[in-house]
Amino acid sequence: MKNSRTSLRTRLRRLALLISDVGMLFVGFVLAAAARYDGVTQLIDRSGLSIAVGIMAVAYTGASATLRLHQVRYKVGSAEELTALAAAVFGATLTVLALVLISGSPRLVPLSVPAIGAVVAFVLMLAARLVIRRQREGSARPRVGRPTLVFGAGNAGGQLIRSMLASPDSPFLPVGLLDDDPSKRHARISGLRMLGGRADIDAAVEATGAELLVIALPSADAALVRDISHRASEAGLLVKVLPKIGELIGSRVGIRDVRDIDIADLLGRRQIDTNVDSIADYLVGKRVLVTGAGGSIGSELCVQIAGYRPTELIMLDRDESALHAVQLRLHGEARLDTPDVVLADIRDSEALLGIFERRRPEVVFHAAALKHVNMLEQYPDEAWKTNVLGTRNVLEAASAVAVDHFINISTDKAADPVNVLGRTKRTAERLTATYGEQNGGSFLSVRFGNVLGSRGSVLTTFAAQIARGGPITVTDPEVTRYFMTIPEAVQLVIQAGAIGGGGEALVLDMGEAVRIDEVARQLIELSDQDIEIVYTGLRPGEKLHEELFGRDERGRRAVHPLIDHVVVPPLTALEVSRLGRRAGDGVGKAALINAPADGGTRRKAPTA
Repeated sequence: MKNSRTSLRTRLRRLALLISDVGMLFVGFVLAAAARYDGVTQLIDRSGLSIAVGIMAVAYTGASATLRLHQVRYKVGSAEELTALAAAVFGATLTVLALVLISGSPRLVPLSVPAIGAVVAFVLMLAARLVIRRQREGSARPRVGRPTLVFGAGNAGGQLIRSMLASPDSPFLPVGLLDDDPSKRHARISGLRMLGGRADIDAAVEATGAELLVIALPSADAALVRDISHRASEAGLLVKVLPKIGELIGSRVGIRDVRDIDIADLLGRRQIDTNVDSIADYLVGKRVLVTGAGGSIGSELCVQIAGYRPTELIMLDRDESALHAVQLRLHGEARLDTPDVVLADIRDSEALLGIFERRRPEVVFHAAALKHVNMLEQYPDEAWKTNVLGTRNVLEAASAVAVDHFINISTDKAADPVNVLGRTKRTAERLTATYGEQNGGSFLSVRFGNVLGSRGSVLTTFAAQIARGGPITVTDPEVTRYFMTIPEAVQLVIQAGAIGGGGEALVLDMGEAVRIDEVARQLIELSDQDIEIVYTGLRPGEKLHEELFGRDERGRRAVHPLIDHVVVPPLTALEVSRLGRRAGDGVGKAALINAPADGGTRRKAPTA
């Protein structure tokens, strides 16, 4: 019953709007006729004018019915409705003009009357609709929302503000607009006034009583988000953020997209321009194998690769629980009895070769590795077995089946290495270049730094320490590291596989290095707890500042603006023979993994 009453009210409102439109057509024609005769109404042919208005009303009603202008197809005052309204008025006007022209002499009305009258009527209809829209928006304004400043006067900010104002139950009541763009200094969005840029946050808070700031800049980089967040927090504001463009669902932005700011926004927020066509060329319809598929990088690789519709995605790992997790993430279930998951250890050369010969992958992403610096300093033999001999096993198997693309996942610690992890990964890079010389496919390495949220990363360590109430342990107040989110890193890894040449290491642009002490303080600020920071000093094998390039390397950005190409010298035949094939064989192992550390504090090498 309630729905029928609502439907009846809606139909009556639309009928009233149609009657109002016809009335405005009459007013428009009368005003146009009076203007035509300079206000001497005695000269107006009233019967001719009445016939013209009647024809116009019938033609407009017919056009309106055809376009469903008064049948709840369009929201009142929307751009779509105004477009349909213009079409209906224009069509009806053409009808009247045609009939006036063929009516002979004397004409019903001068030709100027329908033309000008239609324009006047359209303006009146438009004004009425805008009044209705403004009244409805005013009645829907939130009544209990928190006073909110919106930083960003672009498309996303505009959509967000309109979404905030569209519901009386909105948790946000926008009270001011901020943007650094000088060209937007006098901008207004839905009546919301521009209050300045980031330097004016304190004044905006004082003027509006705002309690919260939403950063509506989906494409903002981490440095900008950090600065705005810091200024807003200093002003006593709670800070929230819109996700970056790739995380938004759909093309519209609304209040449901607003979320709390997190450390990934502060450290690794960048937009990456990925050439999807070049990726499709080497992944679509191919058999793709990922080693270390259950790890942080490996699992994200599997998720993104699956989106490019390979013929077969083979996920290999020695950790059955990790395979369970990645299969669950991909398919929503984890049966573990399907051919897409393979339980194997890259240290087992015979098993690995058998898998490659049976499945014959065409593209290989080698992400399996041991990666924790301090543990590998304590157990260097394990690093050797996995990162060097294991990589050689994967390369041997890939060569045996002539894969088209082999992408070895490396690390920034391979640049002028000073620890066991770096030396073993540098050897893996050189091994990849060596096998690339011997094969027709593209064998290359991809090098990047720390990824946010990966297992065992500094962020997970800090989060656990905060959860225990502290303290947070930092090696040195000046230590810096490069950071990138896992999806960003993997997206660039996949891109690198499309553009890299054999024997290269492709170095991903990690942005500016970030002080670990600053990361710790930002996490403490986000936790809203009083946590102590304790400095422990650099441990063996740790650098104060990581490097993405070795001292003799020079980056060349030949294709992608965020990827440098670096030539990796292959190993000589003697060096390869000294590596051995089993854990106890490597004659050069001791010299490589026990070489003295020499530190390293240089900045990032310039790009050619």
